[in-house]
Amino acid sequence: MALPPVRIEHNLRLMAHSDLGGAPNAGEGIAVKIARDGRRIMYVAHENPPMWLSVLDVSDPRRPQLIWQLPLPHDQVRGNSLALRGDLLLLATQVSRPGLQPAGLHVYDVGNPVEPRKISYFDTAGPHSQGVHLVTFMDGRYAHISTGAPDFQPTHPKDHQFYMIVDLADPTKPQEVGRWWLPGQRVGDAAEPPVHHPEPMDTGFRLHHALCYPERPDRVYLGYIDAGLIILDIADKSRPEMLSRLDYHPPLPGFTHTAVPLFERDLLIVTDEATGDEGFDWPKRLWVRDMRVDSNPVMIASVPTPEGFEELHRVGGRIGAHNLHENEPEPGSAKLVRTVAATWFSAGLRIYDLADPYRPEEIAAFLPETPPGQRGCRISDVFVDDRGVVYAFDRAKGGMYVLEYSGSRPLD
Repeated sequence: MALPPVRIEHNLRLMAHSDLGGAPNAGEGIAVKIARDGRRIMYVAHENPPMWLSVLDVSDPRRPQLIWQLPLPHDQVRGNSLALRGDLLLLATQVSRPGLQPAGLHVYDVGNPVEPRKISYFDTAGPHSQGVHLVTFMDGRYAHISTGAPDFQPTHPKDHQFYMIVDLADPTKPQEVGRWWLPGQRVGDAAEPPVHHPEPMDTGFRLHHALCYPERPDRVYLGYIDAGLIILDIADKSRPEMLSRLDYHPPLPGFTHTAVPLFERDLLIVTDEATGDEGFDWPKRLWVRDMRVDSNPVMIASVPTPEGFEELHRVGGRIGAHNLHENEPEPGSAKLVRTVAATWFSAGLRIYDLADPYRPEEIAAFLPETPPGQRGCRISDVFVDDRGVVYAFDRAKGGMYVLEYSGSRPLD
């Protein structure tokens, strides 16, 4: 199969492509498992129907092989997110409106990595819940999810997702152990409801991303959309407590998305997701924060705006920051401490050097030509494996791009 045309290749060369079996709308979940026989098996969540999960063999990154797919049960559900640790694979489902099923967290055994076997379902459906939007699972015991619940009524329809911790000590019987939401977000709270931004900038006060790492099992880093960055103390997982909140919306438009800690350097890398067509909600940036004092994270830099940004604006579609390589502890994933890999939708994939965190420098970029039938690329997620192979994903029609890094500075 011929490789698709490329617009920008700077220290990143396209060496393979997959259309994911004709269902190329990759979501926000990528994981790699090194099988007992040495094969590298990649799991990719899909943004929208008809597909839920794709499983690929990427042992030879120049020849990725699609080997198994799982369709969604109907066209009103999305399987946007997944997480892997050991032989457990977690799949999220979120429905288009409350009252539909399945809306929750699905647990699969991947002891046989190419034939996932479902072993349980954690149901979060309810009269105001659309289910689980995102899941992370760094330690193999506790899942950290963005979800609604049967007993949670938000004060505003856009505020329906909050933070929940699910114990998978027995993966056949997932159990909620703790939850936290922004005070005022739930009907009945003593606190006043948060004040929403005027349209069209109102994207809601709800959780998007929750990241907790084995290095700091007592901390979780939340991208809480219009509420900004929130750090919680979860030493007691039944009673999460807020340590800090850094909210800069307004004056900037909202949608804080992902916060990846670089513990060795006391840094936190944070993205605000671009959601507006043709960049009407710009600036949506990638920020560097000092977190030496986690009760007072300080913004110290943002990465450079991609070259030719004004021209890229005119291409159409979203433009601005979105996802990061998240330094999964699972074998097969790279751990990046001095570099950051980030997606920018119609500005493609960008890699930055953080040798001086006050002056980040772009060292690599990749942008394919816009696939036929969509407005602007939707380079939405990125995964870097422990061999230095970079995988970029388009959430619309582009599928998976496999990239070889050739810069003089190492990806480390």
